[in-house]
Amino acid sequence: MANPLLAAEGLPDYAAIRAEHAEPAIRAQLAANRARLAELLAAPAPSFATLVEPFEELQHRLNRVFAPIGHLNAVANSDELRLAYNVCLPLLAEYQTEVGQNDALARAYEGILAREAASLTPAQQKVLEFALREFRLAGVRLEPAQQARFKALMQELARLQSKFEEQVLDATRAFSCLVTDEAEIAGLPAHVTERAALEARERGTAGWHLTLEQPTYLAIVTHAHSEALRRRFHEAWVTRASDRGPSAGRFDNGPVMAEILTLRHEAAELLGFENFAGLSLATKMAGTVPGVIGFLEDLARSYVPAARREFRELEAFAGRSLAAWDVAYYAENLQQERHSVSEEALRPWFPLPRVLAGLFEIARRLYGIRIEERAGVALWHPDARFYEIHAADGTRVGGFYADFYARERKRAGAWMGEVTVRKRLGSLSAQPIANLVCNFAPPAPGQAALLTHSDVVTLFHEFGHSLHHLLTRIDYPSLAGINGVPWDAVELPSQLMEQWAWRAEVLPLVSAHVTSGEPLPAVLLGRLLGTRTFHAALAAARQLEYALFDFRLHSAARPATLADVARVIAEVRAQVGAIPAPEFNRFGHSFMHVFSGGYAAGYYSYKWAEVLAADAFAAFAESGVFDASTAQRFLDEVLSQGGRCDQMEAFVAFRGHRPDVKPLLRQDGILQ
Repeated sequence: MANPLLAAEGLPDYAAIRAEHAEPAIRAQLAANRARLAELLAAPAPSFATLVEPFEELQHRLNRVFAPIGHLNAVANSDELRLAYNVCLPLLAEYQTEVGQNDALARAYEGILAREAASLTPAQQKVLEFALREFRLAGVRLEPAQQARFKALMQELARLQSKFEEQVLDATRAFSCLVTDEAEIAGLPAHVTERAALEARERGTAGWHLTLEQPTYLAIVTHAHSEALRRRFHEAWVTRASDRGPSAGRFDNGPVMAEILTLRHEAAELLGFENFAGLSLATKMAGTVPGVIGFLEDLARSYVPAARREFRELEAFAGRSLAAWDVAYYAENLQQERHSVSEEALRPWFPLPRVLAGLFEIARRLYGIRIEERAGVALWHPDARFYEIHAADGTRVGGFYADFYARERKRAGAWMGEVTVRKRLGSLSAQPIANLVCNFAPPAPGQAALLTHSDVVTLFHEFGHSLHHLLTRIDYPSLAGINGVPWDAVELPSQLMEQWAWRAEVLPLVSAHVTSGEPLPAVLLGRLLGTRTFHAALAAARQLEYALFDFRLHSAARPATLADVARVIAEVRAQVGAIPAPEFNRFGHSFMHVFSGGYAAGYYSYKWAEVLAADAFAAFAESGVFDASTAQRFLDEVLSQGGRCDQMEAFVAFRGHRPDVKPLLRQDGILQ
């Protein structure tokens, strides 16, 4: 039987893909890539058309083979798939480093850039410049022994980062709690208790079976009247994959973190950087280590005093000192008292089908696209969906898979991933396809899923990433969509899209009562909008805490140890923290953005892009949130450009000035 991962055209056949297909497909594609690259380099007089474009196709093909493997490992994890995925990682790391260190290929690119500069388009020139930078950062100019060491480091880091994520997933799955006393679940939303009762019955027990899936955890710490239950779940959450908590030592990521930090530091030093932060910034907008630290500390001076004031006010409301597991619960109660509205009470007005219809209508008004679900596509789970995107003239421009609900063996969080990237390389073409993944509370059987407004904001965020990927006009895969975009600019389209979820003109489009179909009443709409600045400083201080922790770990003069991890987080909390953390807190052990994702020495990107997004949205606020000319300008200058141009220049071309922090401070209620 043919390997479904090696199908060259069309969408992945997720219904046919099995774990045993992964390694053979990757080995076959790597062998084909190596053979074809050797042919290309053996040909005389390489040119952009005869070398660069065929090599772009090779990389595109490899990514197309691996993307379904990585996606299934995240959303449908199994022991067999995990093993196959982990076999593939070092093979890919070896190949990518081998390509990055290919001196003949690098010199050929240099020659093409020198010879053809006058005839190259800006996108073609950027492809070459971007590739040459990547060659340098892969160690193409290192001595052979150093190159071998760098390659080994990349392979080992790939293995360790995968192990880190697996242990977080395993620790999350390992914890559950059977509650038999109804008083213990008092305050929990009905959708949580009903699902927990169903899961208990399926296990042949009475009561309520509560898991550590993110929607359940958040519901408990926000709504459970039982402080003991809140503490139990908070401790389980913040000690996942660590030496503390209910699974202490079973999935401990401590040694993994220490080794990752050591190997990253060594890799950076091999390439001539003082630390990993310096290496990370070589591909980002921010530029320098002092620049990032200064940026974060400037924000801290604005936010931290307000955050600490917000926490004092919360304690005054509660009438006692608050522990970390109390904060969300009392904050929810304070918000209800101040604004007479709660996330849970608003759920009936945000059924997922209505939210999606409204979101797609917003995209149509802004960018002229039409989004429709397509049936008959092979999927990995019955809850998954596939949507096609068409331009105003009816031309299909791409599509995306959606997987909205939390479940066992699915990674927590929300993200956008690539299936295929846009390409137009001679006679070869492909349209962009994305994965949009969330972890919302699943619906009751036969009913629509009901979202909180926070869920709506999350969906808008990931949809913004998806638009960045799908509306690109760049024909070369290495620069199309989010590829080639500095990591601290990648969050601009996603955080900008969030802004529409907070507008009075927009919320009626995405809300309708699940039973009556009535729009969100004006009084509730006003109350919801009034919550936007509620504890905004506390939320910002928490993000600054994460960003400074990440950046200081990776900007140290020597590799950070596990003791340094504890010391740095303690120092950062003393500087910018507002909520006391319990001694058992080990949040770093499950910090997947930094230790298994792409945000190492780059978590600051969220705040960096938040500044960009608030300022960018001010242009829409000035001209109308559905103003077609403003949206077209953003599409032309930023959203469609991928990595083709300097991102600061692109922002200035759209906005007319460099980013200003004041719109963000006003949005969060820090400035009036």
